[in-house]
Amino acid sequence: MSTPESQSLPPSLDIAGGVARITLRRPAHRNRLHNEDLALLVEAFGRVDGDASVRVLVLDAQVLAERPVFSAGYHTGEFDGGRPAIEFEDVVQALERLRPVTICMLAGSVYGGSTDLVLACDLALAAEGIEMRMPAAALGLHYYPSGLQRYVSRLGVSVAKRAFLTAEPLDAETLLRVGYVSELHPRAALAARVDALARHIATLSPLALETTKQSLNELARGEFDAARLRERIDRTMSSEDFAEGRRAFAERRKPRWKGR
Repeated sequence: MSTPESQSLPPSLDIAGGVARITLRRPAHRNRLHNEDLALLVEAFGRVDGDASVRVLVLDAQVLAERPVFSAGYHTGEFDGGRPAIEFEDVVQALERLRPVTICMLAGSVYGGSTDLVLACDLALAAEGIEMRMPAAALGLHYYPSGLQRYVSRLGVSVAKRAFLTAEPLDAETLLRVGYVSELHPRAALAARVDALARHIATLSPLALETTKQSLNELARGEFDAARLRERIDRTMSSEDFAEGRRAFAERRKPRWKGR
């Protein structure tokens, strides 16, 4: 998504047809995140989580046509004012814990803390030609614990070391190969693919999506609890949604989910 170069606004939230979209809107400043933005993101996450009609959240950004950047991370100038009321780490944690399936649409490159926003999403689709760079060591910073855990659990320790211990960018093809993004598309085709995927996911069983997402994230964190996973299996197998899914399959029609 391209936009006029002068625009610099806080994130926006739009909800329609079971899909929510949060858009970063500071393209003139490479969509760096200010303390105001962190507070608004947490507020938007709460609204999305509390709206049962929302099945999917797309995290998007307005980018410039030349040298597009999804986000350059936390605005380093904000450190001069002391610790923020909302820590960046808490924002990313809130994103990972969201009930709906989350899709990050990387229409531009991503840097710093915002690289962890991507990892906190369930899926990431990107435009060809983007890059990702983690400059913490170049800034003299040790990264926060949950971010390191996400890097290692999602990408493996070798890729995490390459990102953190070299502070060199990883190109789009590498990001696809290591699983940082799940798909690469020409920039002009990316939005249509993300929209189609979001609409498709929104047609799936909300109960199955929610419980399976919880289990996968727990497993990624090393929190294996067989009893808890079994309880979720039993819950879905005895649910109205599973009964409806079987009826719809037999009748060759779209299911009418209730989320229970």
